[in-house]
Amino acid sequence: MPVLSRLEGVLIGGVRIIVGAAIFVSIGINFANIAGRYLFSVPILWAEEILNYLMVWSVFLGAVLVTWEGRHIKMDLLSVRFPSPAKEILNAITVAVFAAVCVFMLFQSWTVVGMAWQLDQRSVAAEVPMAYAHVAVLLGFAGMLVAVLLRLGAYVRNVFGSETQAAQKQATDAFGTFE
Repeated sequence: MPVLSRLEGVLIGGVRIIVGAAIFVSIGINFANIAGRYLFSVPILWAEEILNYLMVWSVFLGAVLVTWEGRHIKMDLLSVRFPSPAKEILNAITVAVFAAVCVFMLFQSWTVVGMAWQLDQRSVAAEVPMAYAHVAVLLGFAGMLVAVLLRLGAYVRNVFGSETQAAQKQATDAFGTFE
């Protein structure tokens, strides 16, 4: 079991580093573009395009982290009120649908990435191969599928709690208690 835990730590840690790096690179490009535009009257022509691609990478890889932590927005108003066997069955169905959507999107994004690569599609300003931008969707859904499968038991038992509990915990962690 420690090998699996270490693998999980490396994968999730790697995703966190990539998302963090993408955000910091975005901040740097944005700052350079603002300085170039308003101080020197020379904007960076490819900056907006690259910022959009970095945002797509951040969102789809960030979705892997959200899936790992069980923090997707979910409509659990009824499911948290069900008695124990029905609750786990409903959670299992929800996980199965989520995994099916991930598999479907894997095939669709694989097709799009393949077509973009084969056609050598490039972005307008930066001339970056569009396959690089589209592969974020592929990696994001692959990562979400792996995350939900590795934490299948936690999802079925819903150890992550309800949205209300998660919001309360996040507020308490951020601001403390107001007693």
